[in-house]
Amino acid sequence: MTSAKKLSATAAIAVAALALSGCAGSTGGGASADDPVSLRMTVWTSNEDQLALFDSIAEEYMADHPEVSDITFDPLDFESYTTTLTTQLAGGNPPDMAWVLENAAPDFVSSGALVPLDDVLSATDGYDLDDLSASATELWRDADGALAAYPFSTSPFVVFANDDLLAEAGAPTAAELQADGDWNWETISEIGSQVNAATGKAGFVVRDFEYTQWDYLSTVWGGWGAEPWSEDGADCTMDSDEMVDAFTFLHDAAFDATSMPGPGSTADFFAGDAAFTVTQISRASLLEESGIQAWELAPLPEGPAGEYSIIGQAGVGALAQGENPEEAAEFIAFFTNPENSEKLAQYFPPARESQLNAETLVAANPVLTEEQLSEIVVPAVESGEVRPSHTGSAEIQQAVRSALDALWVADADIPGTLSAVCEAIDPLLEQ
Repeated sequence: MTSAKKLSATAAIAVAALALSGCAGSTGGGASADDPVSLRMTVWTSNEDQLALFDSIAEEYMADHPEVSDITFDPLDFESYTTTLTTQLAGGNPPDMAWVLENAAPDFVSSGALVPLDDVLSATDGYDLDDLSASATELWRDADGALAAYPFSTSPFVVFANDDLLAEAGAPTAAELQADGDWNWETISEIGSQVNAATGKAGFVVRDFEYTQWDYLSTVWGGWGAEPWSEDGADCTMDSDEMVDAFTFLHDAAFDATSMPGPGSTADFFAGDAAFTVTQISRASLLEESGIQAWELAPLPEGPAGEYSIIGQAGVGALAQGENPEEAAEFIAFFTNPENSEKLAQYFPPARESQLNAETLVAANPVLTEEQLSEIVVPAVESGEVRPSHTGSAEIQQAVRSALDALWVADADIPGTLSAVCEAIDPLLEQ
């Protein structure tokens, strides 16, 4: 047995910031062609096409920068990504660069764990820092306004619909539902229940939720106008009337209407197991090998509060505790310049205003049509609200997940459970 405890994400990032203050003189800045450096970037993708693109960008960079001998992209498991990254930081094995999820952004940005990028981006020929959308970069700026990470992916959540499965169940298509003014969560659940009864397959799935990643449900509760905490982050609002109504809908979908897989059940839309899935457009590439012949892209369904959109973000930053922070920041400037941003756009919607248009996106997203991009994707990026984020995200995530366990039973006390969530996280929000 061992009594050792893993560092929380917040604590690990704090350790990294403290380590930086004590050893700043030993980091980076001395690379040359005679003494080249190796750079490592942690990522959560293991997609071969994406990694091949990253490698090609790295090879182009190294051809003009002999002071860098090697750039590797280190895939980490998505579900444990932040924990693994912060463990590396606390253990003295930091990467030079890292992807950062939006829900962990406040911790990384506020702790000083990331190298400010403004100067190196501004000094890079042709970078055009002013082209970056102010709304896209807001989450990634520190209290002084410095850009701590570049939001290489600003990806809206949308709905993919399997019209083959809807036809099998005798249900209308997604396009027909929209044309009839029925594109709303109530109708989606009704249709999902019909699909489940007729085919045994799932109605709708919130991808990556799996009854553990509760913040993915913001893609649903946004339709009720609900928020997990106040705008200043100081007060829990998980027990608000809007949130109670949203979770009542979700509970009914799982346990009564059976329009959504219940706890312990899974369904993969891209394997043909569900009629609808809520996910990001970056998943569109999965359609090519899914076997689904007739599918559609649609915005998030309306809720009682009307239309809304939710976006997920990912930033890439240079770790201040890394061995080569200056070289890492310079590679990030190349990795995210206009030319490479356009290449990355085939998987990750860009933060550049000049590239946020259907013409650019359709060239990089051959699976989607220009109409889908212009009418659904671009407006969602422009008006979307970023998924919930807060300092101490790892502790809050675990506390909410644990408290919500009581909700995922047939006879749950929904208002009481959500009140218990607030009791659990109010002390964490105050930190």
